[in-house]
Amino acid sequence: MISSDLVKKYNVAAPRYTSYPTVPYWNNDHWDQQKWFNTLRRSYKESSANGISLYIHLPFCENLCTYCGCTTRITKNHKVEEPYIDAILAEWRMYNRVLGGKPRIREIHLGGGTPTFFSPENLQRLIYGISQNALILPDADLSFEGHPANTTQAHLQTLYNCGFRRLSLGIQDFDPLVQEIINRKQSVQQVREVTEAAREIGYTSINYDLIYGLPLQKLSSVNNTIAEVLRLRPERIAYYSYAHVPWLKPGQRSFTEADLPVDEEKRNLYELGRNMLLAAGYQDIGMDHFSLQGDNLLTASRSGKLHRNFMGYTHQYTKLSIGLGISSIGDSWYAFAQNVKSVETYLRDISEGRFPLVKGHILTPEDLTIRRIILDIMCLGKTTLSANDPLYPGFVSRLRPLEKDGLVYINDARIIVTETGRSFLRNICMCFDQKLVSNVSTTQIFSTTV
Repeated sequence: MISSDLVKKYNVAAPRYTSYPTVPYWNNDHWDQQKWFNTLRRSYKESSANGISLYIHLPFCENLCTYCGCTTRITKNHKVEEPYIDAILAEWRMYNRVLGGKPRIREIHLGGGTPTFFSPENLQRLIYGISQNALILPDADLSFEGHPANTTQAHLQTLYNCGFRRLSLGIQDFDPLVQEIINRKQSVQQVREVTEAAREIGYTSINYDLIYGLPLQKLSSVNNTIAEVLRLRPERIAYYSYAHVPWLKPGQRSFTEADLPVDEEKRNLYELGRNMLLAAGYQDIGMDHFSLQGDNLLTASRSGKLHRNFMGYTHQYTKLSIGLGISSIGDSWYAFAQNVKSVETYLRDISEGRFPLVKGHILTPEDLTIRRIILDIMCLGKTTLSANDPLYPGFVSRLRPLEKDGLVYINDARIIVTETGRSFLRNICMCFDQKLVSNVSTTQIFSTTV
């Protein structure tokens, strides 16, 4: 059990470190599309044999989940499906021309929004369209996010036929009061039916997304939710901290801070859920993620091959990741680029033959060094510094208080995360975040760590 003093001390606003630099600290002044394309070609050349990743953002939802921090478009008009998929396929063809080849795809993830908002037929058209201009490798990892209330047998079968073997279901909490206030409703029976249908079809890895710290959530909510989840025994569980950012997501203003568990109360929710998962045989992979024996995420963690990117933790490394659709982010390792967040602007840009990019960042040599360090901490729980690096004294100076509190162990150039420190990975990474240190914000940008 983590002490309440540590929880209070380290419950500060911090990035989730799906990238470094984090998006608020990108330097758009030194970025342009041509520089982005140059890094794409470099990365593609360096990694063509291993393959690339695709993230496809499908933003539409029929209802607004008020806790949600994703970029979404709320509509019940399903006529939006076809023009949006046409635009994604056109964007993919534009990237094909930049790369000058037929990419080998190692990973595809359909995120949202609600990918299962789209009909099975349109999802099939999307994947077939992607594959016409690419080689999807036989062992490629294809996954999609689904809402338990609208993921049908046809969705599951169609995407399985397209090569998908991983499914992620957004559950968050089964408590009726919590579901009511966050406007996210699905029953245990619906989740069970989708899970059993997916397994019968042949899906080999099912993930459940759960959230702690939601409005009106109590220890009893978490206990009952985890108990139901354990009966269904998904291969993976992502147990996220609710990120309260109403200045970015106005939907979160439908409830107030008074409705939210905070500090030690919120930490107790996490500890209860984590202890129940560990007691049931799940292994703690890293920040927020748990996996059963035999799942390739756990195998990658134990073999030192775990990777983290804008899609979260993954069991395989790809140097180049291309984002398609609104708000999606591409990563060439040497640079980042993000698409516009407006559906209308995205469709217009594509129809006029323009890349719908709005901003990005070219990584400096210092950025690349820090990126490697933060990835090591997030994925391996350790890193090795260079004592000759001018940043080394600052890193160690900021880590010393954490060492005193038992979060890390410093052995000259080796930094090792302790068992206690695994619960404070974001805080540890902040010690290396030169952009954060050099640009202290006067307003809150990130959600708190607890």
